[in-house]
Amino acid sequence: MSAERSEVTARDCWPRHVAIVMDGNGRWAQRQSLPRTAGHREGAKAVRRVVQACSERGIEVLTLFAFSSENWGRPRREIEVLMSLFLTTLRAEIRRLDNANIRLRFIGDPNAFSATLQDYIAKAQRRTAANTGLTLVIAANYGGRWDIAQAARRATEEVAAGRLQPADITPELLQRFVCLADVPEPDLFIRTAGELRISNFLLWQMAYTELYFTDRLWPDFDVDDLETACAAFAGRQRRFGLTNEQTARQDDA
Repeated sequence: MSAERSEVTARDCWPRHVAIVMDGNGRWAQRQSLPRTAGHREGAKAVRRVVQACSERGIEVLTLFAFSSENWGRPRREIEVLMSLFLTTLRAEIRRLDNANIRLRFIGDPNAFSATLQDYIAKAQRRTAANTGLTLVIAANYGGRWDIAQAARRATEEVAAGRLQPADITPELLQRFVCLADVPEPDLFIRTAGELRISNFLLWQMAYTELYFTDRLWPDFDVDDLETACAAFAGRQRRFGLTNEQTARQDDA
């Protein structure tokens, strides 16, 4: 098989949806003898690189864990800088994302954010809603347990209103109420900085996601690292609970 043919085949096996925990900003800053906040600013540059790379490579959905519901426990000064950086980056990037045909979405509970930030989040989503390229999802003040709880609450509200019966609540029905129910579930999860956990991220959605961990700190994560992760994904056999033999028969069909 030619090198060109091999590359095409590999790209055909690339994930449709990539989810990333962007870890290591603080450690990157410490290694540079800089304040932690400098690591977050450098991490924003890595976001720009990865978003562009995913867009150019035809990945359909990229979900980034920007701020978890547990992150509010961090030092107050760090949170202030994170919120300021979030707003500044959003203001600066909306036009570029729109011009690149990227659709921007946010998941999580926005109520803890300032009114100004909530306003810009709403504006960014409205401005890019009709775009048909990469869907960039920012998980902010998000937690997987919160997501499942809000889905269960919405389902019980339907029961209380008489539109559903308790027996109607199945995994398939609850799936309709979790975040990102309208996009493919994550195929590939990437976590940087060597931590081997998913940290309450997309717990429902990642039931069959392939996990990939790297020691690279997020500010150093680049296009080569993304391609390495996607190549590792392409080399795996996804069985979804079936046996190897069953999966092989499906592949041959």
